[in-house]
Amino acid sequence: MLKSVLLQAVTSAGAIMKESFQGSFKISNKEGINNLVTEVDHASEKAIIEIIKNSYPDHFILSEEAGEIVMDSDYKWIVDPIDGTVNFANGIPICCVSIAVERKGTIILGAVFNPFFDELFVAEKGKGAFLNNKPLQVSEKAELDSACLVTGFPYQLLDEPNGPLVIFEKLIRKGIPLRRLGSAAIDLCWVAAGRFDGFYEHKLEAWDSAAGFLIVEEAGGKITDFSGNYYSPYQPSLLATNGKIHEELRAFINGAN
Repeated sequence: MLKSVLLQAVTSAGAIMKESFQGSFKISNKEGINNLVTEVDHASEKAIIEIIKNSYPDHFILSEEAGEIVMDSDYKWIVDPIDGTVNFANGIPICCVSIAVERKGTIILGAVFNPFFDELFVAEKGKGAFLNNKPLQVSEKAELDSACLVTGFPYQLLDEPNGPLVIFEKLIRKGIPLRRLGSAAIDLCWVAAGRFDGFYEHKLEAWDSAAGFLIVEEAGGKITDFSGNYYSPYQPSLLATNGKIHEELRAFINGAN
């Protein structure tokens, strides 16, 4: 039942995204630089919350635009109605709906849907990760020098010592391919699919990473913070890899050349 409601929510929201894509919709800016929100974000979020509430009116919901809908429940739904809103607003189809279900502090279900590529990533704890019902497995590359990586740039941290731009420059000077797609949820799913060997970002919110975290883990990957601690969506830094390059990339991020 939980899984079917999750799938209904992500696909319904994805249909709203696809129907509105490259159309006319209102765009506004939240606090911060290029922190966009569109009326489609709100429409997607409304549909997701209604679907969850119809089946589970007593569940806690944490959503990017609505914030916390607090309930005394063992279950929490973590919702990003559009991950990659800047891409969406500019007609770039690298964006998605991302929803995770947490039970007693553990992520047990996650789904990420990109309606433009028709890619539905789903994971259930202990049962594997899938793309359009086909099993996912992370890549086999064992050395950082041969890896293909992806990252994001939190604008507020650009001038930090050993921050996003510093690490980006070091990796580029090392000759390592490094991409920036603009959607952390898709970045994580593409690590799970073996398209990327690793993804790191200095600051993310729970709704950016909760679903993708489980998808990577269930595809055989490894996720920690930059200190090597087991990852929690409620802390900022994230390093997700195929596991084989994890410690080498983590050392590099932390200042090793």
